[in-house]
Amino acid sequence: MKALARQVKEASLQLAAAGTDLKNKALARIAGSLLDRQDEIVQANREDLKRSAAENLAAPLLKRLKFDETDIAAVVDGINSLVELADPVGRTMLATELDEGLELYKVTCPIGVIGVIFESRPDALVQISTLGLKSGNGILLKGGSEALETNRILAEIIIQATAEAGLPPNWLKLLETRAEVGEMLKMDEFIDLIIPRGSNDFVRYIMDNSRIPVMGHADGICHCYVDEDAALEMAVQIVVDSKTQYVAVCNAVETLLVHEKIAARFLPQLKEALDKKQVSLCGCARTQELIPVAAATEEDWQTEYLDHKLAIRVVPALDVAIDHINQYGSGHTDSIVTASKDQAARFMALVDAGNVFWNCSTRFSDGFRYGFGAEVGISTGKIHSRGPVGLDGLVIYKYSLFGAGHLVADYAAKTKTFKHKPLAKKFPL
Repeated sequence: MKALARQVKEASLQLAAAGTDLKNKALARIAGSLLDRQDEIVQANREDLKRSAAENLAAPLLKRLKFDETDIAAVVDGINSLVELADPVGRTMLATELDEGLELYKVTCPIGVIGVIFESRPDALVQISTLGLKSGNGILLKGGSEALETNRILAEIIIQATAEAGLPPNWLKLLETRAEVGEMLKMDEFIDLIIPRGSNDFVRYIMDNSRIPVMGHADGICHCYVDEDAALEMAVQIVVDSKTQYVAVCNAVETLLVHEKIAARFLPQLKEALDKKQVSLCGCARTQELIPVAAATEEDWQTEYLDHKLAIRVVPALDVAIDHINQYGSGHTDSIVTASKDQAARFMALVDAGNVFWNCSTRFSDGFRYGFGAEVGISTGKIHSRGPVGLDGLVIYKYSLFGAGHLVADYAAKTKTFKHKPLAKKFPL
């Protein structure tokens, strides 16, 4: 494992210097290879689905695992859009003339080697790999064991395609066992960042067992709050889309909060719409008075269902909804439906989440939909990147100083003084 991590580290140093044209050429070759070999990919995925079904994998997880021709076409579209995006590496963030002939530049650069532990979604492997490539990072991948065969063929295709394009062959490696993950967490000498995608407990375990910085993608306990002056038809449509457009994802809504002044009119309409989507409901005592639903427990407010189930609470005021979200939410995505600009502004300012929405579905919380060229995950933490982590979240920066024999002694002796003037020009190299 140590030798493998060292290989990725060495390759990442070469990849960091790769030009935009070379990286885009490699991305285009990946896209073409995925289409050329889609029959192999689909067959491998069928093997994974058959084995996982025999092992009684839950239905939502089986849905995530499925990777057919439609899914392949979708990830290829994502790669093509990624090619069109600006290179995040080498962008000048700051330019300052410290003194005549002494110029300071703050320039974006790759993070280095990123270890990503992700769930059984084959599309995630493609998205993570291609985003890592475009941002110049080496990648260590560990997917769910349910997707073993699919992940193998996808990694093989990506590694072969990028080698043919001229990139270092060791920039990407696939891990397959839990033991390898345990070893990876000890490799702070070679790995610069860990991105775990999973439950809060899983993310905390990773943080507790590694000295490597962790960008956590924890539970998606997302909320929708319907305010007292919301347009009822719009609110129904937004909640239905947030819950049912695709239930087995982290940006699907899990808890609905409804203002008490609108609840009696809104909830019966919503139940009728959700019944058609076969969504089971549970709710607080007031909700039960208005529509026939099961009683919600304390555990329901803390649960990411990833299924056709929704918890409902009637609240007396916006601030109570905000308090509920900040207590039970995972910091992922929360939406308000209201006609009031002031209410929306208060909600969006006070809800502590990486994504806060007004009058739209929580399902928009996605790197591809944001125009990031997909995502490696949605960060619910508060480090350098928050929300959908696309290209900008996979680069850091370095300071480059250009001089002409300048010495600190001259400034200490006050024979020279700093000017600290902003520069308009770009990085000179």
